[in-house]
Amino acid sequence: MPTYAYACTSCGHAFDAVQSFTEDALTLCPECGGALRKQYGSIGVTFNGSGFYRTDSRSGAGATAGSSASSKSESSTSAKPAPAAAPASS
Repeated sequence: MPTYAYACTSCGHAFDAVQSFTEDALTLCPECGGALRKQYGSIGVTFNGSGFYRTDSRSGAGATAGSSASSKSESSTSAKPAPAAAPASS
C-alpha cells in the first residue's frame, strides 16, 4: 500500500499515512482539526539495462559504423565481379 504525506494548512503539522488506493484522502488534521493537503514530492526512478543513456548507444556504435562504412566502400570499388560460368554442354 502506498504512503501519502499530508500537511495541515492551519498548524503546519506534517505526517505520513499508509492508505490503499481505494480509500478517500484525509481531510482533517489529527492535531488541531484543520484542513489537510497532500504533499507531492519527487520520486526516484531507476532505469536498469543498456540503451537508457545517451552515451550507451552513441559512443561505440557511431565510431564503428563510420569506419566499417568507409572500408566497405573502398573494398566494393576495387572488387571485380566474378566471371560468368560457362553453360554446361549436353
